Amino acid sequence: MIKGQVVLKKGKDFSIQRFHPWIFSGAIAKLEGAVLDGDWVTVVSASGKVLGHGHYQNGSISIRVLSFLEAAPTAQLYAEKISAAWTLREKAGIVSKETTAFRLIHGEGDGLPGLIIDFYEGVAVVQAHSFGMHNDRTIISEALQKILGQKLLAVYYKSKATLPGKVKEAQQDGYLFGMTGVPHVVVEHSNKFLVDWEEGQKTGFFLDQRENRKLLGEFAEGKKVLNTFCYSGGFSVYALKGGAELVHSVDASEKAIDLTRKNIELNGYDAETHASYAIDTFEFLKDKKDVYDLIILDPPAFAKHRDARHQAVKGYQRLNTEAMKVIKKGGILFTFSCSQVVDRQLFYDTVVSAAIQAGRDVKVLYQLTQSPDHPVSMFHPEGEYLKGLVLYVA
Repeated sequence: MIKGQVVLKKGKDFSIQRFHPWIFSGAIAKLEGAVLDGDWVTVVSASGKVLGHGHYQNGSISIRVLSFLEAAPTAQLYAEKISAAWTLREKAGIVSKETTAFRLIHGEGDGLPGLIIDFYEGVAVVQAHSFGMHNDRTIISEALQKILGQKLLAVYYKSKATLPGKVKEAQQDGYLFGMTGVPHVVVEHSNKFLVDWEEGQKTGFFLDQRENRKLLGEFAEGKKVLNTFCYSGGFSVYALKGGAELVHSVDASEKAIDLTRKNIELNGYDAETHASYAIDTFEFLKDKKDVYDLIILDPPAFAKHRDARHQAVKGYQRLNTEAMKVIKKGGILFTFSCSQVVDRQLFYDTVVSAAIQAGRDVKVLYQLTQSPDHPVSMFHPEGEYLKGLVLYVA
């Protein structure tokens, strides 16, 4: 399993001693052995002390540490960590008859950097973000089968869009175990949703907003609601369940709007209380002053790397400004950023700037984050990526 050894520079072992799972290229003194991208390596200090083991990958983050133990890991490591992750979600009250879709493995938060596994009522959708996890995909599938047993219907590998470098060009998504049709119906807080991991965005559904959708439902009674960047209509379904008078769903994608309509129908709602629009959000907002009591802004990541951060901030500022200008007096605004390079303080400051530009008196009711099946390791704060605010706009 172990193919080589990485020796760190003197004084560069501080982060791994504090259980941070990333080792950057600048911390490495030398690489010993015929090591290729994705191979397992042992990490040692300048004095020769074993500090852990992980996947090697040529790049800024050169090693993703999966074990901080001195003993070399075995293939059982995946089964052990998947079992621990399932137990965590049971103890957090996530696994239930009312909720059959959740994130099972959240990368560093579950001690498996570079790996995402979402569970959709019997189907595990595996997504690799590193060469190491790609190389170990068969072992990961076998570990899922061992731990989940009859709970598992299929394992679908969906990494063509997430793998680094040229390996993605040759990669085809497909089943590693079993097979089942799509779309697949799942339940979230007793609401039904269609999930298509083969053609849908990400792994098929945005599980990180589950608790925020539930909170939105508590504000919705008697309100006229606008759900922008709606994708599959998650917030829209919760708003209707919460007793909204009217819900409008907006997304630039016709495919997203079609999926939204299907989810609305699946939950028994009709055209009297819901309408969908395939149009750009900024365009839609132009003539909507004083129409909506409650607006959701949940755009895709405006920045995926630091070079795009400035433009992303301008985008968030413009979007929030326009929404604040049109929302009714006393309205509620749910606004989010999933851009990892835009941290919580920067997002907050950006929304403050939007409120100033809109000329509205705005109060913060809630500060939101990702759902608990997306845990954040205290040793890896970078794992918190979703930021949200619930605002009262006077």
